[in-house]
Amino acid sequence: MALIKSISGIRGTIGGRSGDGLTPLDVVKFTAAYGQWLRQRHPNNRLVVIGRDGRLSGEMVSKLVSGTLQGLGLNVVDLGLSTTPTVEMAVTGEQAAGGIILTASHNPIQWNALKLLNEKGEFLSEKDGSEMLAIAEAEAIDFADIRKLGSCRTDTTWLQKHIDAILALPLVDKDAIAARKFRLVVDAVNSTGGIVVPMLLEALGVETVQKLHCEPTGNFAHNPEPLPENLHDIIREIQKNEYDLGIVVDPDVDRLALICEDGSPFGEEYTLVAVADYVLKNRDASQGPGNTVSNLSSTVALRDVTQRYGGKHAASAVGEVNVVEKMKEVGAAIGGEGNGGIIYPDLHLGRDALVGIALFLTHLAKFGKSASMLRRTYPNYYISKNKIELTPNIDVDAVLEQIKTKYAKNPINTIDGVKIEFDREWVHLRKSNTEPIIRIYSESDTLSTADYLANKIISDIKEVLAAKR
Repeated sequence: MALIKSISGIRGTIGGRSGDGLTPLDVVKFTAAYGQWLRQRHPNNRLVVIGRDGRLSGEMVSKLVSGTLQGLGLNVVDLGLSTTPTVEMAVTGEQAAGGIILTASHNPIQWNALKLLNEKGEFLSEKDGSEMLAIAEAEAIDFADIRKLGSCRTDTTWLQKHIDAILALPLVDKDAIAARKFRLVVDAVNSTGGIVVPMLLEALGVETVQKLHCEPTGNFAHNPEPLPENLHDIIREIQKNEYDLGIVVDPDVDRLALICEDGSPFGEEYTLVAVADYVLKNRDASQGPGNTVSNLSSTVALRDVTQRYGGKHAASAVGEVNVVEKMKEVGAAIGGEGNGGIIYPDLHLGRDALVGIALFLTHLAKFGKSASMLRRTYPNYYISKNKIELTPNIDVDAVLEQIKTKYAKNPINTIDGVKIEFDREWVHLRKSNTEPIIRIYSESDTLSTADYLANKIISDIKEVLAAKR
């Protein structure tokens, strides 16, 4: 069992004892703390938007969250089965004080989470998250009396509103997409993407949409993280039949992975690279070159593409809230994370697989050739993604400090963990905000070199841990 409290929200496994997992008591405790924080921040706005992915625990958690917010005198707009980016857009669309998305994103079936939003539909800053957690720790919560309880109404229109907003974007060309008569297959891992992705594709005029794992039952057909090793079903379907593209989303539809017409992964790192290429190429000349942002663990291919169009690329700490803050700072035209997370500010400032699909399909339609040929137009880098499981007694900061000392002669970035540069290669080590692990990412122009660098750092970490025993 696990319960992780961070600016990414409150995330845990369902069941067990309170404080060890995401039990009903924990759901109520942290929802109440968030509601109290909202009331202090917005004393004249009592509206909160909630929505959930298709997880088995989603309905239970949703009822607990809604009832707790009402008990604080807050009025709830419940979107029901929805997506993370849809809830983010609904917060501003409803002029709400905040929102809660009930999803553990790419985590397996036993996990769920409260992902907390401010009035802009953006994740809480570190300062705001710390204030909310302090309220939870002190249990400094005042519930409403009987005559001031909040209300709850259901609104299932926001998925369509989200799609309509995407279709209205100048860079989304429905006619170009329809003219290509695309044949697509969608894997939505039996969550809410199975509802909304086919809706979007139909609205875009896609000729054929084959649904794979699109019933939102919450019984995930495979590991829900959209990595190539988890996508055997859709790869086999593409290799067996003729499709132009495979589309894969995670349970809350904020990450997008693509499979080429030959069954090869387009590469989750290159989802953002391709969409950024299209956006920067078609940017209004009067606006000047477009800047981009990605996190420290993302491919440098985005930097290369950005510089091709005269823009500047900036790197942020890992985490959507950090990417968004950096995008605001540099006025980015597009940004995101190398896990298939597209942030397109002309729509909203949050990772959104749906707008990523629409922009990518427009790009592919106008390119006029296959997805695999489009992929070959980009600089070729390889990222090796590894992790080390943590035990409670490990002092991660001390471990990272020793690695930093060992490589002190190399250029090092410490805004988020430790990133070490080796000429054209890099290795990034950081403690995950969502799982009890250290992530080790490395990149080079060959996979063997990337793997070698990662394994060398992993060996160094193991030596540090062994010395501390």
